[in-house]
Amino acid sequence: MSQTPIHMPSLKLRRVAIDTYKENVAYLHRECPIYRSEGFQALSKIEIHKVSDGTPVIAVLNVVDDDNITAPDQLGLSEQVYDQLGVPEGTEVFISHATPPPSLKSVHLKITGERLSYEDYLNIIQDIVNNRYSKIEIAEFLVGCAETGMEREEVLNLTRAMVDTGDRFNWGEHQVSDKHCIGGIPGNRTTMLIVPIVAAHGMLMPKTSSRAITSPAGTADTMEVLAYVDHSQEILREILQKERAFIVWGGTARLAPADDILIAVERPLSMDSPGQMVASILSKKVAAGATHLLIDIPVGETAKVRNSSEGQKLRKIFEYVGDKMGLHIEVMLTDGSQPIGNGIGPILETIEIMKVLENDPHAPLELREKALQLAGRIIEFDLDVRGGQGYLIARDILESGRALAKMNAIIDAQGRNPEPLKLGTLQHEVLASRSGIVEAIDNLKIASIARLAGAPMDKGAGAYLHKKVGDKVKKGEALFTIYAEFNADFNFAITASEKEPCYTIEGKDNNE
Repeated sequence: MSQTPIHMPSLKLRRVAIDTYKENVAYLHRECPIYRSEGFQALSKIEIHKVSDGTPVIAVLNVVDDDNITAPDQLGLSEQVYDQLGVPEGTEVFISHATPPPSLKSVHLKITGERLSYEDYLNIIQDIVNNRYSKIEIAEFLVGCAETGMEREEVLNLTRAMVDTGDRFNWGEHQVSDKHCIGGIPGNRTTMLIVPIVAAHGMLMPKTSSRAITSPAGTADTMEVLAYVDHSQEILREILQKERAFIVWGGTARLAPADDILIAVERPLSMDSPGQMVASILSKKVAAGATHLLIDIPVGETAKVRNSSEGQKLRKIFEYVGDKMGLHIEVMLTDGSQPIGNGIGPILETIEIMKVLENDPHAPLELREKALQLAGRIIEFDLDVRGGQGYLIARDILESGRALAKMNAIIDAQGRNPEPLKLGTLQHEVLASRSGIVEAIDNLKIASIARLAGAPMDKGAGAYLHKKVGDKVKKGEALFTIYAEFNADFNFAITASEKEPCYTIEGKDNNE
């Protein structure tokens, strides 16, 4: 434990209302005597000590010149580190230079290609969770793992370390089902169909989901259109006991907390190495109390996994680590050649989910069928269900209306959102530049357009596809519609759709 530097002058604590997202940041005024005398530098790490407690909190230092942010006799703290320190504004604190975490030596070994042990990964993850790493140092760790590779035993070690540095749910039943898609396919909101189907069969399926980071919608963003998704563990247990399932945001629970910190650095770097991906997904599932897990790996030219060979390699890593972690795991390679369904964005996807549950004849067939296939596989985790019967059971639950009834019960138990569905008022149709047949839709480009339009922050923003792969199209016919709430987002999305067309149309152009 570091000693409080009582020889140094104290500073008055000031709360700076800045969300630095998963990073502790402190602010010193350039005219602060301590800044001048002790040789602190911007982006260096400091330890913050309370007078009453010698246990320090680590933060990255920023230097400011504006008294409105922090005065020379104050130490400003971003929201995260202020909450972590847990003392009111005006409290006297001391600062000192932070000692580099010893686990950084293991990071440097990984960068040179060395294999790391469980203890190495545990020390690294503990330091990350305790905010002893800056984002630059976390990036070092991620790049080291991605560039030099991780053998399957290392992926297992990292997964265990991530689980062991957080909390774990225990739901008190021998079989707890879960499902996860590795992502990359817009509109792939099968979870909100699978959960009520599986729960209506009587199986336990507590679903903690994420919000979108780089996609137009995460499951939690879409479920939030219908119901509240932020609940305490006590409330979740009550909902689960009554309805056998929930669909909530997992961010409030301290489940594999390092994962959220690592993701915050991975996403801007567009890093998604196989080892890190497997550790991220499986650590969350084990911590969430799952015993039986279905993994969906979409395969397509513009998906995360480009071909079946890559998919099979990833499947083997999932199965090895899952088995060692005590998970009954099954992996399905699915079609990732184009978006699933037509709606991309929280409200647009919610509308289609409800159409499927209501057995609306205009519901997107591919979303319905994929959800039934995946739900059927999970139902076959039930020892009383014979292999091959799961799909038929899932279909019966959907067509009988039991899935809709269960979804409404889950929504009511979580707290129905009183706000009505409202699509973005700004709308723009993107038209075909030629006639022919739609040969391909670029998942990455259409997702980017939906995000530029404002999704998922603006729940009514996104894109609605009028044409899918294999459809005939005439020149001037609408390919998709952009929805937005604000003019700036609207114009960004339109400009992107013009610069980088996301539809490939082949065949004879009758107008040529």
